[in-house]
Amino acid sequence: MYTQLSPHRAQRVDLPGRHGTIAALRAAASGRDLGATVLLLPGFTGSKEDFAPLVDPIADAGFEVVAVDLPGQYESAGSRLEGDYLPERLGADLVDVVGKLAAEGRRVLLVGHSYGGMVARGAVLAGAPTAGVTLMSTGPEALPPGDRRDALDLGETVLRAQGIEESQRLNEVRQAMNPRWASLPEELRDFYRTRFLRSSTAGLLGMGTGLRSEPDLVAKLSRKLRTSCVPCLVVCGEHDDAWSPASQRDMAERLDADFAVLPGVGHSPGTEAPDALLATLLPTWRAWLRP
Repeated sequence: MYTQLSPHRAQRVDLPGRHGTIAALRAAASGRDLGATVLLLPGFTGSKEDFAPLVDPIADAGFEVVAVDLPGQYESAGSRLEGDYLPERLGADLVDVVGKLAAEGRRVLLVGHSYGGMVARGAVLAGAPTAGVTLMSTGPEALPPGDRRDALDLGETVLRAQGIEESQRLNEVRQAMNPRWASLPEELRDFYRTRFLRSSTAGLLGMGTGLRSEPDLVAKLSRKLRTSCVPCLVVCGEHDDAWSPASQRDMAERLDADFAVLPGVGHSPGTEAPDALLATLLPTWRAWLRP
């Protein structure tokens, strides 16, 4: 079973950020270093640990790995202003991080999962010097109507009125109705609880607003990628319940990007099916790095 607690060789480090330190997991490339760094950005309520099953295989393939908590998530410092957590703002915050990695002589491959994909898009549009972009389980615009959108709306109401602890308590009540939740190890459930409670309230509210209001910037991103000669990959699970695979395929076509659907996988390929995900990611990234 792959989870956020899967073992890996990465070291816990802090990177400089505009609002304080950005918490990260960093692993050097093993064997032949391809001279590229894969910068992994998590989704809403997520963290760097969401990429734990991917760290060692990516490093073993010759890539340096840096997985971060976005500003305001879990162990990263963040702003007190909700507006600073919109994808455009967070993307701009990450330009310096990408720039510092590039200044070390690394070609930076940006990978964003879900909301992290929107942030990756914001970073590219803000001028981050990237050598490739992977959008994973990320849609072209705001989250469409559905169960996830309903849960987001309810969560904001509780968070604003009663605070983060009550929001977490109600979330666990909702999760308790899911048989899969009951089967998770207590250690993992404790991690989810701790991660949520340590996240910034302003960050949760601001990212929630972003998920409900982000405009369709695909055409703008397409122009930026084309003029910068930056390749792009869109990948998602067959059963993604956030943005439909059809909408992500359409986004890929508009971006002139590679597109892959992982059979039998939902919204979180990194923990649901890391082997299948890596079978798509690694060959694509190697192709991008060829002269």
